[in-house]
Amino acid sequence: MRVNFTVNGEARQVDDVWPGESLLYVLRERMGLPGSKNACEQGECGSCTVYMDGTPVCSCLVAAGQAEGRSVQTVEGLGSGDTLDRVQQAFVDAGAVQCGFCTPGLVVAAHDLLARTPHPTDPEIREALAGNLCRCTGYEKILDAVRMAARS
Repeated sequence: MRVNFTVNGEARQVDDVWPGESLLYVLRERMGLPGSKNACEQGECGSCTVYMDGTPVCSCLVAAGQAEGRSVQTVEGLGSGDTLDRVQQAFVDAGAVQCGFCTPGLVVAAHDLLARTPHPTDPEIREALAGNLCRCTGYEKILDAVRMAARS
């Protein structure tokens, strides 16, 4: 099957997509957008989170065909050219990136939170990031990054 959709603001077409293929697979393997990570394939870890029509979704749980005619924004599409988005920059500045596997999903979740709630409380930050698992950190640097992005 052929899937036509917009990815990071650009109209894209992917051919020979099989019915059970995930959006995550199409983004990573067919389109060369490795930002979203394949960790659990069950929608439990949040590493594959992308926006679909402005709503965060676990791309491992979305069949690629469901993206037909829709708009997808990946972590790569948050910045502009060589300029990182304020959330991406805050993760770098706060040292919130360790192995990097969880980072894309956390960045998208934090980006979504700050779009809805520009100055979140710590409980709001924790709730917004609750669907994202990190095995490397104690989450404090991640929380610092979200707080830093909220101040910028």
